[in-house]
Amino acid sequence: MTSMNQMSSTRTTTVPANANAGVAIAGVLQHRQTPASGGVTVVPKFVPTLTEDEAISQARLLKALADPTRLRILSLLSRYEGEVCVFEIVESFTLEQPTISHHLRILRDAGLVDCRKKGLWAYYYVRREALTRAQEVINSLA
Repeated sequence: MTSMNQMSSTRTTTVPANANAGVAIAGVLQHRQTPASGGVTVVPKFVPTLTEDEAISQARLLKALADPTRLRILSLLSRYEGEVCVFEIVESFTLEQPTISHHLRILRDAGLVDCRKKGLWAYYYVRREALTRAQEVINSLA
């Protein structure tokens, strides 16, 4: 390897072709252990309390809550305890029906709301247990 310093002199250093990279960094990664098979096993110092699936589920729930329009829709549905028809939700916003339907689908996918169909209309309602679950997720981080 050749490098130039500020004085324009050239310095050459060599690295042996058979140098073992694992030996070079052994002091830095002391918490790693080599199993009998010769591979490197990582023994983590800290372990997350959530599994990957739990984290994905909780992130989906919190992402659904992280939008102002969806929070307003939840607020509307919570205020009127019974079921609210889609056209009534659309009338309460300045957004078009496809946009409201998009937000309702995200809320449904997260499990925060559900709907019941009567003829041509869909009536939405809040799933209280999902809101309780969201509260528990936030409290577990505190």
